[in-house]
Amino acid sequence: MKKRCSVVFAVMLAAAAPLSVAVAQTKADITIIKQGAAGKTGVDMSGMAVSGGPSAELFRKVLESDLARSGFFTIIKEGGGSLKISGSCSDAGGSLSVRCRVAGPIKSYMDRSYSEASSAARRLAHRVADDIVWAVKNTRGIASTRIAMVGNVGGRKDIYVCDADGANLVRITNDGTPCLTPRWSPDGGSIVYTSMRSGFPDVYLIDMRTYERRRISDFPGLNSGAVFSPDGGTLALVLSKDGNPELYTMSLRGGRTTRITRTPRVAEASPSWSPDGGRIVFVSNATGLPQLYMTDMTGNAKRIPLVGSENVSPDWGPAGIVFCSRREGRYTICVLDPNTGRDEQITMDLANYEDPSWAPDGRHIACTRTQGYHADIYILDTQKDPPIRLTTAQGEWYCPSWSPR
Repeated sequence: MKKRCSVVFAVMLAAAAPLSVAVAQTKADITIIKQGAAGKTGVDMSGMAVSGGPSAELFRKVLESDLARSGFFTIIKEGGGSLKISGSCSDAGGSLSVRCRVAGPIKSYMDRSYSEASSAARRLAHRVADDIVWAVKNTRGIASTRIAMVGNVGGRKDIYVCDADGANLVRITNDGTPCLTPRWSPDGGSIVYTSMRSGFPDVYLIDMRTYERRRISDFPGLNSGAVFSPDGGTLALVLSKDGNPELYTMSLRGGRTTRITRTPRVAEASPSWSPDGGRIVFVSNATGLPQLYMTDMTGNAKRIPLVGSENVSPDWGPAGIVFCSRREGRYTICVLDPNTGRDEQITMDLANYEDPSWAPDGRHIACTRTQGYHADIYILDTQKDPPIRLTTAQGEWYCPSWSPR
């Protein structure tokens, strides 16, 4: 199995003339393969009345799907369940009006009204689903979030973005050259990624409101693996401007760089910040094979002892460090507790799983799943729900990054 986002950056070898950024809308569907599980709250939605045009029906369908995908609920038939969702959804004259009441046996959780254009039915359903998750479970929902990824369609590798349920798949680059590792800013307003658009591996930033793009790191040699700090003001990235691929930080105001590691004849890759911004986990091949290391801002780096022969692609979130580990001949997804050093393997089947990225709920993970030489984006649930296949459009899909909001 060839590692798609490897420490040696093999995918960066191609070069081509630059092209302008284009935005293209494509259709995407989602295949949900998760089943009901013990410990979930049963939800009866029979009290949600629907009237008017098709947007009302779409709203209810998407809302039901979002609640099931959250992992906290299971949708049941009329008359059962401990949670009742009632109210109305009316589509009339291009406007969608929603009243949503959520109540349990002894407690009312929510009673709100919403109004949106009929064309925004899907977006409104995502918003209402997240409000229900927050009201009932006191935790963030993921329905309104987005996922960026690399798509290889017809031999062209570009950055795409879709909703958390796989819908609204949009291409946001048209570089005509390899693209790598899209990463969101903390406010969800920007994405950084590496491209060979100029003929060299440089880091670009895309404004997700306007889709305007600018090059922000074009030092001689390699510019790769850029990821925002938790406050959004600094990037961690790998540069070879001083001769060897090393870990640096770079201020987004003024472009001042600070070198973190000094490891001659060793390559660094895939940095990820701790939630408090004080440490960085990254990949190094100092021992011959790529392994995870942790460093503070002074460059005091230490290897994280792990079982796998290779341990790569870390993403540090509030629930720990999720990473890809090669174990028993295949790539698996594991979650590490950085305080105890213990890790748990999440994937157990015979497929290969790579490129993990935390959802903002700290429960779900987006990753690449490869089987039969075909790669798609899947959603994993750390609380053991079966995986969800996110991408069904033609092409190969990998390197996902989940938006923070």
